[in-house]
Amino acid sequence: MSNNPFERFKTDPESLEKALTPLQYEVTQHAATEPPFQNEYWDHHAEGIYVDIVSGEPLFASLHKFDSGTGWPSFYRPISEQYMQFKTDYELWIPRTEVRSRYAGSHLGHVFNDGPAPTGLRYCINSASLKFIAKHEMQAAGYGEWLALFEAGAQK
Repeated sequence: MSNNPFERFKTDPESLEKALTPLQYEVTQHAATEPPFQNEYWDHHAEGIYVDIVSGEPLFASLHKFDSGTGWPSFYRPISEQYMQFKTDYELWIPRTEVRSRYAGSHLGHVFNDGPAPTGLRYCINSASLKFIAKHEMQAAGYGEWLALFEAGAQK
């Protein structure tokens, strides 16, 4: 058995369907895409982190969020790639890189090579796959180790 606390959150589909909204379920479990500009986090600017709605795996920090003009939350880098897996998909007849959470396997969105410096990447993510944890709630919610991201000099 692994010591990773996020592995325990992958539940049976019936329980998961009851726990999530229909849109959250379709996005995370069936790789659906929510409408642009009509989702919770596309224009969200509070400080904190975004975690997988299914497992709570820490995925992105508000520090790395930018306005891509696409209508979906966009980030130029994840908190840590250890909580992600990447797969090539051909849904639009051209290869794209799908982003999924590592332990829950939730579909998050896609990553593209047209983002800003310093990475040149754009993680285009569905709000429906995310839960936001405000900076002032991170310690109590069990994400205290990620508060260091918000310290001066750590924002690279």
